[in-house]
Amino acid sequence: MEHLLPHSLFTSAAMPLLIGMAAAGLYSLAKGADWLVEGSTDLALRAGLPKVIIGATLLSLGTTAPECAVSVMAAVQGEPGLALGNAVGSVIFDTAVIFGGLSLLTRLPADRYILSRQGWWQFGSAVLLAVASYAFYMTADVGPAIPRWFGVLLLTLLAVYMAMSVRWAKTHPEAGVQEMAEENAAKIHGGVGASLFWMALGLAVVIFAGHVVVESVSEVARRQGISEAVIAATFVAFGTSLPELVVGFKAIRRGAGEILVGNVIGADVLNVLFVAGAAATASPLPLLSEHPPRDVFLTTHLPVMLGCLLYFRFCIFRATRTGYFERWMGIPLLIAYAGYAVWPFLGE
Repeated sequence: MEHLLPHSLFTSAAMPLLIGMAAAGLYSLAKGADWLVEGSTDLALRAGLPKVIIGATLLSLGTTAPECAVSVMAAVQGEPGLALGNAVGSVIFDTAVIFGGLSLLTRLPADRYILSRQGWWQFGSAVLLAVASYAFYMTADVGPAIPRWFGVLLLTLLAVYMAMSVRWAKTHPEAGVQEMAEENAAKIHGGVGASLFWMALGLAVVIFAGHVVVESVSEVARRQGISEAVIAATFVAFGTSLPELVVGFKAIRRGAGEILVGNVIGADVLNVLFVAGAAATASPLPLLSEHPPRDVFLTTHLPVMLGCLLYFRFCIFRATRTGYFERWMGIPLLIAYAGYAVWPFLGE
């Protein structure tokens, strides 16, 4: 990637150009993930896989591809603040903005079967990452970091989660997921070759755009003296979460609100197990930022993530008894995110 886009291209670029490159990279990430989802879904349908399994696995994997690309690229290039901030920031954005914001538009249905299974994986994986992060911080002599072996553990748990999701999907088919899979597959015309082409193109775009986002955002942060973890948890997390936002809007327009809830939960699980796990496996992830506030990941990002998910558990508790999520449930999440996004910049 360095031969295609050398580091000097970003360090010598003017600030407006850097911002434009970051915006273009984020847009390309969303498009690349969309192509990757479409191609893989169509290929899986042609292979005769049950449509509900496609929606429960490939859809979530595809929409978290941008987060994984950015975080792994950041870890490899020595930008751990971007890697961790993007993973945790995406969990916060998915829960607070996508669920919280879109729940104001309609009364979302609550599926007790799904929420009592994937919902606990969502909360449990986040708690595991937080507890492990604080443990590594308190027990390290110097340079506290999330080690590679913990990244491998998260990826192992990802495999377990995906296998269990497939088994749950087989015993509880979802018509809404089937319709979404059919809609995605219908966008691609041609045979298996066309599906493989869109998958390869989507993957290439995601990797290339991820490099552009990491380099441009890192350079902007360095010039402004802003912590890269703060930038990653807000602007980058927003951009890489666009696929989940698009899926959410599509689900509401089709009257399949359960898809929105399921995709948010699945994306949160994958942001921890897939995104953070892959990034930590690629390179150990330091828990302290190079720029002040150095402990922003431990003192801000993790507590906000846990707070949002704890409140979401309360919403699930209420919703599984009434059969739907009340619209007012999204308001506290949006207020919390507004404060979370604005506060670090007020303190700069």
